Amino acid sequence: MKKRRFSFVMAVLFLFLSFMVLISLNMGVVNIAPLDVLKTFIGQGTDRQELVLFNFRLPSMVLALFVGAGLAVSGAILQGVTQNDLADPGILGINTGAGFAVILYIFFFQQSMAMVSGVGIYILPLFALIGAFLAAFLVYALAWKKGVNPIRLILVGIGVNAGFSAVLIIFQVKMNPQDFNQALVWLAGDLWMGNWNLVLVIVPPIILMIGWTIYKSRTLNVMNLGDSMSMGLGIQVEKARRTFLLLAVGLAGLSVAAGGGIAFLGLVAPHIARRIVGPGHQRMIPAAALIGAIFLVVADTIGKNIIAPAEIPVGIVVSIVSTPYFVYLLMKTQ
Repeated sequence: MKKRRFSFVMAVLFLFLSFMVLISLNMGVVNIAPLDVLKTFIGQGTDRQELVLFNFRLPSMVLALFVGAGLAVSGAILQGVTQNDLADPGILGINTGAGFAVILYIFFFQQSMAMVSGVGIYILPLFALIGAFLAAFLVYALAWKKGVNPIRLILVGIGVNAGFSAVLIIFQVKMNPQDFNQALVWLAGDLWMGNWNLVLVIVPPIILMIGWTIYKSRTLNVMNLGDSMSMGLGIQVEKARRTFLLLAVGLAGLSVAAGGGIAFLGLVAPHIARRIVGPGHQRMIPAAALIGAIFLVVADTIGKNIIAPAEIPVGIVVSIVSTPYFVYLLMKTQ
């Protein structure tokens, strides 16, 4: 019965995601009717429709799908490993650490954020990963005190997040006004560099890491029983914990490289998935990935169209929707 319900839920989520993708591809400064979108996909659209769809909207859409899924799965891993419902790559400072490294790269090696191209587009995700791992190391090291207490981990993460944010401001004010404005928008969460080169760099490793996480998801279920029980069942707890943390940080770092500082998505999506399909990670993680993708596609569509031709960064839309839920979780936590 659970398997049938899970299949039904996943089918509904996938159909809704497909519907939102079609709507999002249709909307914008240049409207393309849903039927024309489908015609363009099979080569029957006009040159203008092909240019708008394939060169501008589709790369951003693909990034939105996998950035949303990556952040959701990263949050699900962190919540499972720390056994803390408030764990999230944004709250723990991982996103800000990745963003800090990206801003450093742009500040020292590029004249303008808009010029990040060529070899730079391949180096940028590497810097994001370095920043994410640095932030994760600091949080884990500072939170360690004969083990890692979940609440202590969150508090240290908030402190590290604030520290990176403060240093980020120093570099931002040294930028020229154009770069400063672009950096400000990107750090708020924006799919600012949607092109096929970035898709080819970002998406394959995200797919691999999500796939590996789903494959090993039953290990997370065992780890939730406690270290003693897990070791009794043959799990190498510390090795498994480090592996999952590396996956979570990697997913967050790559997602930040493509989508900027999108907060709370990794917190909310796993909670919604858990309520819909239950706590089992083998079901919850795939559901969270779809929910995260839906969340970001919907937020991106709203941000780009609600006050068109101006745009609201997708991260701001996500935060507006997610913050009340975060406050609710804080009030609920003992």
